[in-house]
Amino acid sequence: MAKLYFKYGAMGSSKTAQALITKYNYEENDLQVWLIKPSADSRDGVNILRSRIGLEAQVEIVPPDRDVYRLFQDTRLGRCDVIIVDECQFLEPEQVDELRAIVDDFNIPVMCFGLRTDFQCHLFGGSRRLMEVADTILEIKTICDCGAKATVNARIDGEGHIITEGEQLFLGGNDSYIAMCHKCWVRGIREHRKIKLHGSGAPLDS
Repeated sequence: MAKLYFKYGAMGSSKTAQALITKYNYEENDLQVWLIKPSADSRDGVNILRSRIGLEAQVEIVPPDRDVYRLFQDTRLGRCDVIIVDECQFLEPEQVDELRAIVDDFNIPVMCFGLRTDFQCHLFGGSRRLMEVADTILEIKTICDCGAKATVNARIDGEGHIITEGEQLFLGGNDSYIAMCHKCWVRGIREHRKIKLHGSGAPLDS
Protein backbone atom coordinates (compact mmCIF):
# COMPACT_ATOMS: atom_id res chain seq x y z
CA MET A 1 0.00 0.00 0.00
CA ALA A 2 1.19 3.49 -0.84
CA LYS A 3 1.91 5.95 1.97
CA LEU A 4 2.02 9.68 2.62
CA TYR A 5 5.48 10.58 3.93
CA PHE A 6 6.56 13.72 5.75
CA LYS A 7 10.34 14.13 5.83
CA TYR A 8 11.27 17.25 7.76
CA GLY A 9 14.46 18.90 8.92
CA ALA A 10 15.91 22.24 9.94
CA MET A 11 17.51 24.64 7.46
CA GLY A 12 20.61 23.15 5.86
CA SER A 13 19.66 19.50 6.43
CA SER A 14 19.74 18.76 2.68
CA LYS A 15 16.00 18.25 2.31
CA THR A 16 15.93 19.46 -1.29
CA ALA A 17 18.98 17.37 -2.19
CA GLN A 18 17.29 14.30 -0.76
CA ALA A 19 14.12 15.09 -2.70
CA LEU A 20 16.11 15.36 -5.94
CA ILE A 21 18.11 12.21 -5.22
CA THR A 22 14.84 10.36 -4.54
CA LYS A 23 13.53 11.61 -7.89
CA TYR A 24 16.68 10.36 -9.64
CA ASN A 25 16.43 6.93 -8.01
CA TYR A 26 12.84 6.46 -9.15
CA GLU A 27 13.58 7.61 -12.68
CA GLU A 28 16.62 5.36 -12.88
CA ASN A 29 14.16 2.49 -12.44
CA ASP A 30 11.96 3.80 -15.29
CA LEU A 31 9.30 5.16 -12.95
CA GLN A 32 7.54 8.47 -13.56
CA VAL A 33 7.89 11.22 -10.96
CA TRP A 34 5.68 14.26 -10.50
CA LEU A 35 7.89 16.84 -8.78
CA ILE A 36 5.98 19.81 -7.36
CA LYS A 37 6.49 22.71 -4.97
CA PRO A 38 4.24 25.49 -3.64
CA SER A 39 4.39 28.83 -5.44
CA ALA A 40 5.36 30.58 -2.17
CA ASP A 41 8.94 29.38 -2.72
CA SER A 42 10.24 31.32 -5.72
CA ARG A 43 13.92 31.64 -4.75
CA ASP A 44 15.22 29.48 -7.60
CA GLY A 45 13.07 31.05 -10.29
CA VAL A 46 10.11 29.72 -12.21
CA ASN A 47 9.88 25.93 -12.52
CA ILE A 48 13.33 25.25 -11.02
CA LEU A 49 14.13 23.27 -7.89
CA ARG A 50 17.76 23.66 -6.82
CA SER A 51 19.66 22.30 -3.83
CA ARG A 52 22.57 23.98 -2.05
CA ILE A 53 24.98 21.36 -3.42
CA GLY A 54 24.05 22.14 -7.02
CA LEU A 55 21.47 19.49 -7.90
CA GLU A 56 18.49 20.86 -9.81
CA ALA A 57 15.45 19.78 -11.80
CA GLN A 58 12.34 21.10 -13.48
CA VAL A 59 9.43 21.35 -11.04
CA GLU A 60 5.75 22.13 -11.39
CA ILE A 61 4.62 25.12 -9.34
CA VAL A 62 1.40 24.75 -7.37
CA PRO A 63 -0.41 27.97 -6.33
CA PRO A 64 -2.23 28.01 -2.96
CA ASP A 65 -5.66 28.00 -4.64
CA ARG A 66 -4.91 24.99 -6.88
CA ASP A 67 -6.74 21.73 -6.18
CA VAL A 68 -3.88 19.22 -6.25
CA TYR A 69 -6.23 16.22 -6.47
CA ARG A 70 -7.96 17.60 -9.55
CA LEU A 71 -4.64 18.67 -11.09
CA PHE A 72 -3.39 15.10 -10.66
CA GLN A 73 -6.53 13.69 -12.27
CA ASP A 74 -6.37 16.13 -15.19
CA THR A 75 -2.65 15.94 -16.00
CA ARG A 76 -0.95 13.00 -14.28
CA LEU A 77 -3.39 10.12 -13.91
CA GLY A 78 -1.82 7.09 -15.57
CA ARG A 79 1.48 8.94 -16.02
CA CYS A 80 2.77 9.05 -12.45
CA ASP A 81 4.30 6.44 -10.13
CA VAL A 82 5.26 8.75 -7.26
CA ILE A 83 4.71 12.37 -6.20
CA ILE A 84 7.57 14.31 -4.59
CA VAL A 85 6.84 17.65 -2.92
CA ASP A 86 9.54 20.08 -1.81
CA GLU A 87 8.99 23.01 0.58
CA CYS A 88 5.81 21.26 1.68
CA GLN A 89 5.46 23.55 4.71
CA PHE A 90 4.02 26.16 2.33
CA LEU A 91 1.17 23.89 1.20
CA GLU A 92 -2.32 24.83 2.29
CA PRO A 93 -3.78 22.31 4.76
CA GLU A 94 -6.47 21.52 2.17
CA GLN A 95 -3.77 20.65 -0.35
CA VAL A 96 -2.24 18.20 2.13
CA ASP A 97 -5.66 16.57 2.40
CA GLU A 98 -5.81 16.40 -1.40
CA LEU A 99 -2.44 14.63 -1.48
CA ARG A 100 -3.70 12.28 1.23
CA ALA A 101 -6.68 11.48 -0.99
CA ILE A 102 -4.40 10.73 -3.97
CA VAL A 103 -2.54 8.18 -1.84
CA ASP A 104 -5.78 6.56 -0.71
CA ASP A 105 -7.70 6.62 -3.99
CA PHE A 106 -4.93 5.87 -6.50
CA ASN A 107 -2.30 4.01 -4.43
CA ILE A 108 0.33 6.57 -5.40
CA PRO A 109 3.05 7.26 -2.79
CA VAL A 110 3.57 10.92 -1.90
CA MET A 111 6.84 12.09 -0.35
CA CYS A 112 6.81 15.55 1.21
CA PHE A 113 10.06 17.31 2.17
CA GLY A 114 10.16 20.53 4.17
CA LEU A 115 10.46 22.42 7.42
CA ARG A 116 8.41 21.56 10.48
CA THR A 117 8.53 24.94 12.26
CA ASP A 118 9.26 28.58 11.49
CA PHE A 119 11.75 31.02 13.06
CA GLN A 120 9.53 31.32 16.16
CA CYS A 121 9.27 27.53 16.57
CA HIS A 122 5.64 27.58 15.41
CA LEU A 123 4.34 24.92 13.06
CA PHE A 124 3.72 25.90 9.45
CA GLY A 125 0.18 25.19 8.30
CA GLY A 126 1.17 22.54 5.77
CA SER A 127 3.53 20.87 8.24
CA ARG A 128 0.89 20.78 10.96
CA ARG A 129 -1.53 18.99 8.68
CA LEU A 130 1.17 16.54 7.58
CA MET A 131 1.97 15.77 11.21
CA GLU A 132 -1.72 14.94 11.62
CA VAL A 133 -2.35 12.78 8.53
CA ALA A 134 0.98 11.40 7.24
CA ASP A 135 1.54 7.64 7.50
CA THR A 136 5.28 8.01 8.07
CA ILE A 137 7.11 10.96 9.65
CA LEU A 138 10.89 11.05 9.42
CA GLU A 139 13.37 13.64 10.67
CA ILE A 140 16.30 14.62 8.45
CA LYS A 141 18.89 15.59 11.02
CA THR A 142 21.49 18.32 11.01
CA ILE A 143 23.62 19.91 13.72
CA CYS A 144 24.03 23.25 15.44
CA ASP A 145 27.46 24.89 15.43
CA CYS A 146 27.85 23.64 19.02
CA GLY A 147 27.53 20.02 17.85
CA ALA A 148 24.05 19.35 19.25
CA LYS A 149 21.11 18.41 17.05
CA ALA A 150 19.62 21.48 15.37
CA THR A 151 15.86 21.92 15.68
CA VAL A 152 15.34 25.69 15.33
CA ASN A 153 15.36 27.68 12.08
CA ALA A 154 16.82 30.91 13.45
CA ARG A 155 16.19 34.03 11.35
CA ILE A 156 19.09 36.50 11.45
CA ASP A 157 19.00 40.23 10.67
CA GLY A 158 21.60 42.25 8.78
CA GLU A 159 23.61 42.88 11.97
CA GLY A 160 23.80 39.21 12.93
CA HIS A 161 21.13 39.16 15.64
CA ILE A 162 18.33 36.65 16.00
CA ILE A 163 14.92 37.94 14.92
CA THR A 164 11.94 36.94 17.05
CA GLU A 165 9.13 38.96 15.43
CA GLY A 166 7.79 39.34 11.90
CA GLU A 167 5.85 37.59 9.19
CA GLN A 168 6.10 33.82 9.04
CA LEU A 169 6.93 33.82 5.33
CA PHE A 170 10.32 35.36 4.60
CA LEU A 171 12.30 33.54 1.94
CA GLY A 172 16.01 33.21 2.44
CA GLY A 173 18.90 30.81 2.63
CA ASN A 174 22.31 30.97 4.30
CA ASP A 175 22.10 34.77 4.14
CA SER A 176 19.07 34.90 6.45
CA TYR A 177 18.73 31.64 8.37
CA ILE A 178 20.82 29.20 10.35
CA ALA A 179 19.89 25.92 12.04
CA MET A 180 20.49 25.96 15.78
CA CYS A 181 19.76 23.83 18.82
CA HIS A 182 17.12 25.29 21.12
CA LYS A 183 19.65 26.04 23.87
CA CYS A 184 21.90 28.12 21.58
CA TRP A 185 18.88 29.86 20.09
CA VAL A 186 17.54 30.94 23.50
CA ARG A 187 21.02 31.96 24.65
CA GLY A 188 21.56 34.00 21.50
CA ILE A 189 18.31 35.89 22.11
CA ARG A 190 18.95 36.50 25.82
CA GLU A 191 22.52 37.66 25.34
CA HIS A 192 21.83 39.55 22.09
CA ARG A 193 24.68 37.65 20.48
CA LYS A 194 25.87 38.14 16.92
CA ILE A 195 25.46 34.91 15.02
CA LYS A 196 27.86 33.82 12.31
CA LEU A 197 25.91 32.77 9.23
CA HIS A 198 27.46 29.94 7.28
CA GLY A 199 29.65 31.26 4.50
CA SER A 200 29.45 34.85 5.72
CA GLY A 201 32.91 35.01 7.25
CA ALA A 202 31.55 37.25 10.02
CA PRO A 203 32.90 36.48 13.52
CA LEU A 204 30.80 35.29 16.42
CA ASP A 205 30.59 37.44 19.53
CA SER A 206 32.50 35.86 22.40
